[in-house]
Amino acid sequence: MQEASFLGFFRTILIIMVIYYGLKFVGRILFPIFFQKMVKNVEKKVREQQGYQAPVDESKEGETTIAKKPIPKKGSNNNVGEYVDYEEVDE
Repeated sequence: MQEASFLGFFRTILIIMVIYYGLKFVGRILFPIFFQKMVKNVEKKVREQQGYQAPVDESKEGETTIAKKPIPKKGSNNNVGEYVDYEEVDE
């Protein structure tokens, strides 16, 4: 049976710490790049599923275009009924 030496234990702890901090450092650099690439792929798939096409601007310079018809304002309805004065009655 072999005995564990202090130097071997110290070396093992040192290796674990180097690997941990190395992965932590590399993760800070590579994770944002990986995440951006993943988001772009998902966005691309969603656009393909929806049949997205970039809007084509066919208007000429200086030409005014209206995207939608404005909603007309609703006027007040004067046929609401007859106005009755209110009078409080004492009992």
